[in-house]
Amino acid sequence: MEQLPLGVRLQSASTFDSFDVGDNAPLVAALEARASGAHLPPLWLWSSAGLGRTHLLQAVCQRASRAGRRVGYLPLSEAWVTAEMLQGLEALEVVCLDDIDVVAGAADWDRRLFILYNELAERGHHLVMSASAAPGALTVALPDLASRLTASVVWAVKPLPEDRHGVAIQRRAEALGLELSDEVLNFLLRRLPRDLAALCRALDRLDRAALARQRRLTVPFVSSVLEELLD
Repeated sequence: MEQLPLGVRLQSASTFDSFDVGDNAPLVAALEARASGAHLPPLWLWSSAGLGRTHLLQAVCQRASRAGRRVGYLPLSEAWVTAEMLQGLEALEVVCLDDIDVVAGAADWDRRLFILYNELAERGHHLVMSASAAPGALTVALPDLASRLTASVVWAVKPLPEDRHGVAIQRRAEALGLELSDEVLNFLLRRLPRDLAALCRALDRLDRAALARQRRLTVPFVSSVLEELLD
């Protein structure tokens, strides 16, 4: 997997195959086209938390990397990420910037985002961005950057119906190589909030615990791990 040398690791389960598309088929198709190398403008996807923005950005990177393209994923909401880290990303063929709304409006970030946007465009490389709102709803200090962001192809991620959460979790479990019985799945759906992001985080934690302790996912084991999480 070719990605940024910044300690950023992509979640192996965050692929297009493990994403329950629901009403987002056109958006997924647009992302897959950019991962494949089609010459297309920058794409901005937005939604409230928990609808799969990070999953989709990482899926773009994984698909593009498997095709032999140089990719980079940067979670801008992380405290250790700095504006200086944008320098040099123009050399990558696909750049995915997660939670861009967290940094937009800060002068140094705006300047470096503007430079990166232009340099990627000049090279014919791809830029995919995520945020909690459409670009026009953000306060951006640099007018030239604001005009470019609003000119991006903008997609809103549509929520997955609650009755599809179980299917989505089963797909993620399969991508992780976990055997998730109907009994355990129903236990998770009863025990945890009907928030897909929370369910995915819990499943990732169960995956790590099962690997560390060499255990299968049974209801007693899952219950004990969830007790640790909720304490």
